[in-house]
Amino acid sequence: MTSLLVIIVLVLLAVALWQLTKIFDLTQVGSNRDTSEVATDDDNNVQGYIMFTFLAFLYIFTIYGLFKWGPLVLHTPASEHGEDVDFLMNITWVLIFIVQAITQALLHYFAFKYRGKKDQKALYFADNNKLEALWSVIPAVVLAGLILYGLYAWTNIMFVDEDEDTIVIELYAQQFNWKARYSGEDNVLGKANVRLIEGVNSLGVDMADPYSQDDIVVTELHIPIGKKVHFKMRSQDVLHSAYFPHFRAQMNVVPGMVTEFAFTPVFTTAEYRELPYMIEKVAHINDLRAKKSVELVAKGETALDPYAFDYLLLCNKICGASHYNMQMKVIVDTPEDYKKWINEQALLVTQVKEANATPVPAIDGATKMDSTKGADTTVVAKMAMK
Repeated sequence: MTSLLVIIVLVLLAVALWQLTKIFDLTQVGSNRDTSEVATDDDNNVQGYIMFTFLAFLYIFTIYGLFKWGPLVLHTPASEHGEDVDFLMNITWVLIFIVQAITQALLHYFAFKYRGKKDQKALYFADNNKLEALWSVIPAVVLAGLILYGLYAWTNIMFVDEDEDTIVIELYAQQFNWKARYSGEDNVLGKANVRLIEGVNSLGVDMADPYSQDDIVVTELHIPIGKKVHFKMRSQDVLHSAYFPHFRAQMNVVPGMVTEFAFTPVFTTAEYRELPYMIEKVAHINDLRAKKSVELVAKGETALDPYAFDYLLLCNKICGASHYNMQMKVIVDTPEDYKKWINEQALLVTQVKEANATPVPAIDGATKMDSTKGADTTVVAKMAMK
């Protein structure tokens, strides 16, 4: 509501200023004004100084933005390839800032220096081979360097050797949640097809495939530190994007095809929580939440829970009304904790069998048979008597 009121006030202010300019024009009717619509030296001087004012605003706002929002960018990467991505990004930012600062200063300086003046004629020449070569070769070399380094980094990130020791996990996207399917002891995912989706088999896994017999489906992703994880991604409905911000990983999830990405975690969740910058960030967030909770409690509402950091898998494509809520918690464990956790998970084939198990009908009102405990004694006795 506050934002709406601010917008309304700004619109009304703009209308008021527009009306004032019309009133000012009416007051000038009949006065001795220059209506030739030809720019004078005074007009050109004013425009030149306005350009310099805009240049100052551009630089001041850039510097302000760096100090104001600079700390909000992602900090320490949590994957091996994250440093390469950050290095490439930082080089790009530095080059952009340098080029922007130089070119904008030259643009506004020359626009002011050679502004229109009475009896002054512009110097015209058709071409200058040296200048053209200079401003063509330098950008070409810089861009070629960035592109080549980017391709080198991308190849290193995306290449997964078939003989490499990895963990294969499928990420399954659907509006508006994620599911993960582990490939089990054979490290091979069973076949899947959306036509096979039924009941607990929400990923459409082909249960007749031998490789599906040890697959595990979960809604919370666990991965071990120091082990490369090879993700294979599918979408059930629309275009999604699997985004691991702290791992510097992102890949579109496209209906009808399988996309892939791999990375190696270098910090467990517990270790990342203990990084100095993260401790400071969490403390700041909880301070804000505590202040907000005071307001909520005063209104009779529930206070906010304290925030604790967790890695997240997000959707980075606007995939529908609840896109903002499409996320899954990611926990990086030690190898021992990961092994313990994975051993505690139920196999998908077991869940499907249990869901499809048909209970034995009761006889003469007797209790139904329980396949795990044997036949009910009452039923056995009656069958024996018969």
